[in-house]
Amino acid sequence: MRLAASRTPYVDDRDARAVIERALDLGATLLDTADMYGNGRNEEIVGRALRHRRDEAVLCTKFGVVRAPDNTLSCRGDAAYVRAACDASLARLGTDVIDLYYLHDRDVSEPIEETVGAMADLVTAGKVRHLGLSNVSGQELRTAHATHPIAALQSEWSLFSRDIEATLPVCVELGVGVVPYCPQGAGVLVSDDKSAMSRFTGAHAERLALLDLLQEIAKHRGGRPGQVALAWVQQRADVWGIPVSPIPGTTSLRHLEENVAAVDLVLDAQELARLDDNSSFRTGGDD
Repeated sequence: MRLAASRTPYVDDRDARAVIERALDLGATLLDTADMYGNGRNEEIVGRALRHRRDEAVLCTKFGVVRAPDNTLSCRGDAAYVRAACDASLARLGTDVIDLYYLHDRDVSEPIEETVGAMADLVTAGKVRHLGLSNVSGQELRTAHATHPIAALQSEWSLFSRDIEATLPVCVELGVGVVPYCPQGAGVLVSDDKSAMSRFTGAHAERLALLDLLQEIAKHRGGRPGQVALAWVQQRADVWGIPVSPIPGTTSLRHLEENVAAVDLVLDAQELARLDDNSSFRTGGDD
């Protein structure tokens, strides 16, 4: 489960750790962070929370996005940076090994096979167990996988964004699992307040109908819209026959518990069809 909330400096460290510890208590084992979240602070919080519970978590972090002093972002994927970034993350996380290490966003000035080759060296060195990629095309995934097996693709997948479905045939072919970020539409689909969608006007006004539908299904099921959104992602993955681990971020213990409970929500065929018809996606292959 992604605990993205602790990347912001406005969240108290103790509150963030409480959310992580409660997630582990509830059986959530996948913890996702990145070196750019809070300029490394998020990794430090996760590391402290896992100090005595490291064996309970699959620890994932990402590298490759660099924040300059003026807050502008760039990407680096050269071998020297790959090694340095990994060592820095290990130190902040307080661990000897990262279970799943992602390239957060690719550096187009470096061939992806060069970046992945340097990441593979980390596996050989015992610093990383598995490799992942984020926000790459099907062809980039193929090229990377030919250099070293890729365990997971992390990309946005939700009722708001289904572009990843063009890349899923490549994931199925290569045996790559999917880790959807923003599975609740960056938090919008968590709300049962229609005003949360007020910014969607004009060409995006149809999304108001989607929220109405989520609220209707959630009310019928005795749950929350965000739980329905998570169940939809899980069951879309079942359609494709791929392993999936959605990573909804939260600062709230209540939302955390709702997210975990969504694992047990199974939508029926009619509900899935209605959600599919009202969701947004791009057709066509991406290989």
